[in-house]
Amino acid sequence: MIIDCHGHYTTAPKELGDYRDQQKAELKRNPQHQSQKGRLAISDDQLRESVEGAQLKLQRERGTDVTIFSPRASWMGHHLGNASTSRNWTEHCNDLIYRLTKLYPKNFVGVAQLPQSPGVAIEQSVRELTRCVNELGFVGCNLNPDVSGGAQFMPSMGDEYWFPLYEKMVELDVPALIHSATTVNPWDYYQNYFITTETSCILQMVEKRVFKTFPNLKIIVAHGGGSIPYQIGRWRSNFGRMMGLDFDEELRKFYFDTGLYNVESLELLFKLCGTDRVMFGTENHAMRADKALWDIAVWAQTELALLNYLSGASADEIGEVLRSDVMPNLEMDEFSKRFNAYLQEYGHAIYDLD
Repeated sequence: MIIDCHGHYTTAPKELGDYRDQQKAELKRNPQHQSQKGRLAISDDQLRESVEGAQLKLQRERGTDVTIFSPRASWMGHHLGNASTSRNWTEHCNDLIYRLTKLYPKNFVGVAQLPQSPGVAIEQSVRELTRCVNELGFVGCNLNPDVSGGAQFMPSMGDEYWFPLYEKMVELDVPALIHSATTVNPWDYYQNYFITTETSCILQMVEKRVFKTFPNLKIIVAHGGGSIPYQIGRWRSNFGRMMGLDFDEELRKFYFDTGLYNVESLELLFKLCGTDRVMFGTENHAMRADKALWDIAVWAQTELALLNYLSGASADEIGEVLRSDVMPNLEMDEFSKRFNAYLQEYGHAIYDLD
């Protein structure tokens, strides 16, 4: 059996995005707004449609059997709102994952998003992890080391702030995948921010000797461990000289996924960390889909007539045109062909084009 340990639900029905937009609008009117969970009117047929042409299609094409499936990472948005905002959003996201695992029990196994929020005790996340594991059958969680998105100081991953979560993870015998959401710092780029937070997480946990306190803690670091394996000489020197630690030995207390998309990088990861510490994970459906949509957008900007039309028309009008057989110009006809080819390949996904 081939298990993909790193998959995100990037093709959720539009209603999920609408719910988030409503939360954002409420917070814009009142930054202290206390969110009400409400309900999402999403049918099982909508859920099936959202994955049949996307994740399930790719499973069949690649020959993988099971995807360890979690909510979309860049949409976790822990920096937005307050504890109630994050709690209700997270529960809806996790509940959709649960429903998919029930619809496709042979294809998907759930992993929880956590309702993290700046300045909020980690106990809220402990409760949601417990619910997801004990009631929904999930096998782990995604853990964001910087819920402020780079806007505030955050406790180190070796700080006691995190200990209640570590304790619950050990008790439940489930791992955490270290995976940030996004950055609000214009100096950084959100894909790079993943690497930054993953790198810092390893260094912080080694420095504070977290595995000495929690020897049975299981931490998976996404995207091949950030930059750590590729800056190994620096960290061997730093931790060896200053702390008397064998950094290679400390590194092999973590697990890593294969989300690197580069043979040379993978070979180095295997050599330094050992194949027994590396888990197969692709993640790249979302990356491929984002890139394909971005390519269409870049092309559209080179076609002046098309650009003027798209800029002036409403979303509803464009949708009606795309569903019809009559195009207002040749460029729109070409756009329709490219966009429909995209939908055939990647499904009816919602993207924020970060």
